[in-house]
Amino acid sequence: MNDLSAMMAASANVTPLRQRNILAVASGKGGVGKTFFSISLTHALSKLGRKTLLFDGDLGLANVDIQLGLMPKRDLGQVIDGMVTLAGSTTRYNEGGFDIIAGRSGSGSLANLPPAKLTQLRNDLTDLARSYDNIVIDLGAGVDRNVRTFTAPAGISLVVTTDEPTSITDAYAFLKLSYQANPMADLRIVVNMAQTRAEGDKTYETLLAACRKFLGKSPQLAGIIRRDMKVRESIKTQTPLLVRSPTSDAAHDIMALAQKLTAG
Repeated sequence: MNDLSAMMAASANVTPLRQRNILAVASGKGGVGKTFFSISLTHALSKLGRKTLLFDGDLGLANVDIQLGLMPKRDLGQVIDGMVTLAGSTTRYNEGGFDIIAGRSGSGSLANLPPAKLTQLRNDLTDLARSYDNIVIDLGAGVDRNVRTFTAPAGISLVVTTDEPTSITDAYAFLKLSYQANPMADLRIVVNMAQTRAEGDKTYETLLAACRKFLGKSPQLAGIIRRDMKVRESIKTQTPLLVRSPTSDAAHDIMALAQKLTAG
């Protein structure tokens, strides 16, 4: 099955389950700051007063708990093993005021779940979304089966890119496959690590031009996050940016992006 056929299969029969409050964070390639962004966006939504859950959907290569310095007692591995329900696997991250469902890094069994179990996990997550104002899914990089499955029920998919040509190319590939699978998908661009807002605009315009020319689509700009050394410090210290450096440029940009999302 090719990528497009697989994405269409993953999208099938989920439209009725599609939840506007589920935000999927994707990227065409790794190394663009996707997990950092997912954590920071979840935290920003929490600071705006929204009950928010961060779901580590990078099955097999999960690292949300590591970036937060947590050692959860429950994780997705126990859900798959039938030891706990998905709702029962949440861990409260008090410092950020939000819940997380951790994955299990280096777990081949999670990365290669049978289709039926993967679909059940997706459906359980969709049900759980009814208990939250927002669920943020930190997807794996690329467009593999797990990414396609968890993207399907999302009301909005945020595609993270940087100004690197390979990042832009891979983000375009993700957008292309997503639009082909679901022409009505709400896909939005996040330009991360931009030197300036003007440079971020250029990156977005490059991607937008390609989408208009070859796909006939105009994905919105969700936001631009400026390059900021405070981000590296927050990751090294396993402390969210909005806790360690809440007045930094990147923190300001992420709060603005979250406010824009919640405004509709």
